[in-house]
Amino acid sequence: MKTVALVGSLRKDSYNLKLVNHLATTYPELGIEVAEIGNLPFFNEEIEANPGQEVRDFQALVKDADAVVIATPEYNASIPAVLKNALDWVSRSGREMEGKKVLIMGASMGASMGALGTVKAQIHLRDILDTLGVAAYIMPAAGGNDVFVGSVHEKFDEDGTLTDELTVQFIDAIVGRFKNFIKIDVSL
Repeated sequence: MKTVALVGSLRKDSYNLKLVNHLATTYPELGIEVAEIGNLPFFNEEIEANPGQEVRDFQALVKDADAVVIATPEYNASIPAVLKNALDWVSRSGREMEGKKVLIMGASMGASMGALGTVKAQIHLRDILDTLGVAAYIMPAAGGNDVFVGSVHEKFDEDGTLTDELTVQFIDAIVGRFKNFIKIDVSL
């Protein structure tokens, strides 16, 4: 199994990165590799045919993956520009995201939005993924597969370990269903 993770926060101590690291450690069978998206140039049609090695490496990483995990913070009620840019690079000529099975996650800590996690960002992300032809594990028919981790600053310790038992159990259930979903051949 090979899973690529796209983390929408560039912050070194990002809670979304900690969430992905929790997945990588807890579920080694997923083979999670975090893609570096912060160094990608802004998508530009003028360089789309010959974008540079960092873009080609990123596109190959996504193309070769069996699944994709996207962990996004919420910036101004949407996804961060760096994440949108990365998705633009893997959705055009090579269409590397097409048919990928995707698990969406998000963590937030703000006082006003803390309880809602990254609801608005994930709604926008779903709209984007829908146009890319992915088999995202967000289908209403599947139900209960949204991972919104609110008040995340209270759920990780200073070493970056997820310590909130209810969140751990919840993620266990979601990832268990996602692993089954990855094995299903989904025709788009």
